[in-house]
Amino acid sequence: MLQPSRLFVLTVIVLLTGCAAVKDFSLRPYRMNIQQGNYLEAKDVDQLEVGMTQSQVRFLIGTPMVADPFNSARWDYVFYFKVGRSREEISSRLTVWFEDGRVSRIEREDELAEKPEPFYDA
Repeated sequence: MLQPSRLFVLTVIVLLTGCAAVKDFSLRPYRMNIQQGNYLEAKDVDQLEVGMTQSQVRFLIGTPMVADPFNSARWDYVFYFKVGRSREEISSRLTVWFEDGRVSRIEREDELAEKPEPFYDA
């Protein structure tokens, strides 16, 4: 029978051998994905036209992310997505201006962001 100290040493060696099989043994905290705003699909935004009513715009692309209480003639749609582990950021912005309850102009800060795939962190 093995002595207790030899048994302990053998157990430690076996356990450490199991750790050596792990290639990337860096302990990193879990970082969840952060999504703010509503994702706007390009096919929906492309249907926006000057002259549409506020209710038509709301039906087509949804409620604005930011509604200015001091200027109801401006609706801002902001989308922001940060992937947890890679810290990659995706964002886009769309502003719809109204005059007399109808769309007067549409501004895009840049091209609409592509839908993040996947939404989960693999």
